[in-house]
Amino acid sequence: MTTAAPGFLPLHVRFTQTAARFHDRAAVEDSQGASITYGDLDTLSNQVRDCLAALGVERGDRVGLSLYKSIDSVAALLGILKAGAAYVPVDPTAPATRNAFVFADCSVKAIFVEENLAAALRQELGDHATNTHLLCIDRGAELLPMRAFLNQGSVGGTDGRTESVASTADDLAYILYTSGSTGKPKGVMLSHRNATRFVDWCAKTFSPSPRDRFSSHAPFHFDLSILDIYTPFEGGSTLVLVSEDLGKDPARLAQFISTSELTVWYSTPSILSMLAQYGKMEEYDYSHVRLVLFAGEVFPVSHLRALKERLPHPDYFNLYGPTETNVCTYLKLPAQIEADRTDPYPIGIVCEHYQASIVDVDLKPVQPGTEGELVIHGDGVMGGYWNLADQTAAVFVHLDHRGRGYTTGDLVVQGEDGGFTFRGRKDRMIKKRGYRVELGEIEACLYQHPEVGEVA
Repeated sequence: MTTAAPGFLPLHVRFTQTAARFHDRAAVEDSQGASITYGDLDTLSNQVRDCLAALGVERGDRVGLSLYKSIDSVAALLGILKAGAAYVPVDPTAPATRNAFVFADCSVKAIFVEENLAAALRQELGDHATNTHLLCIDRGAELLPMRAFLNQGSVGGTDGRTESVASTADDLAYILYTSGSTGKPKGVMLSHRNATRFVDWCAKTFSPSPRDRFSSHAPFHFDLSILDIYTPFEGGSTLVLVSEDLGKDPARLAQFISTSELTVWYSTPSILSMLAQYGKMEEYDYSHVRLVLFAGEVFPVSHLRALKERLPHPDYFNLYGPTETNVCTYLKLPAQIEADRTDPYPIGIVCEHYQASIVDVDLKPVQPGTEGELVIHGDGVMGGYWNLADQTAAVFVHLDHRGRGYTTGDLVVQGEDGGFTFRGRKDRMIKKRGYRVELGEIEACLYQHPEVGEVA
């Protein structure tokens, strides 16, 4: 039983309500075809919640995730939310040193970690490991290792039942760590209000239904995953997990999209470009795909044109936004790409739950057609960076006509139709396969080599 403040429902309460409506429908399916119903996923995530409660996890705590994408990892993040905590996902394939820094930085109380990664993580955590519960999930031969782990009863909490925490709008839902210019990752703090405002926009714009099968290509530490996970849960759709190895293999991926009968695809343009070039898409049936969504980087028109030739029927959307806002502008592409077009498409108009400003170096509004920095205002904007007050203060401005806004660092021009065209960056950040990379972090890493004197 869960109660929440009138007029606001946190992410996990929304899921529980959907699970009650679509109890026997498939909620999540993995890339091998195994699936779990909404009802069973609700039960499994309740067990995760009870386990965490028994370990002393309370509202406002943080819990880490270093798990490969699976039904278990979805159950874990829902259970963390139900316990009132915020989940902190990392890339399980990243160096243990980096992941240990993330978990220590935000003082996680517990970590769900793959059994084969636990020893290295524990060593890197050092003294922090003594105050952190490492919950080791052994893939083994079990279909649902999380269920097997919880049923062991070794951590307690599965016999007694707790209630899900009625998180407030301002409670943290998750912290996503991005590249930092100082050489250390920085944690972007997103509240339930931030997340649900975005999910509401997604549900209104993309109309998820029980007939839909959404791709989950992005890893859970990447902000694209928020649309992947929570939008289908709004409409009783099925979330189809794309494993890490499958997601990088265009030939297998092209076939998987067809045989899995996905209706909504969301990824970076680089993945879609590989599909168009190397996926042999002409060999497969994609009549079930109704939406192709892409974000994270510029989509070269030549590759976009090639993709639309192989996959002409869906509606295409260009989604733009940094982790701090998730998607804040969008553009529905025309059915046909002009034959002579060579410039990438604009990033579109501001999403309905946001307002946007374009300012010069003195934070004064610029005229339409003049290049300036994009500033985003609204409830979807992050609360700040974890434990980095100075960096948080540096990215927020207070504009007389709009109030508090997040400075994206992106340079744009607004056209006569109100849409924005991306022109570049004002800092030293680059994008690689949709991931933000600060050049300062690369330099800081290279400086650690004893034979390197200077780096640029």
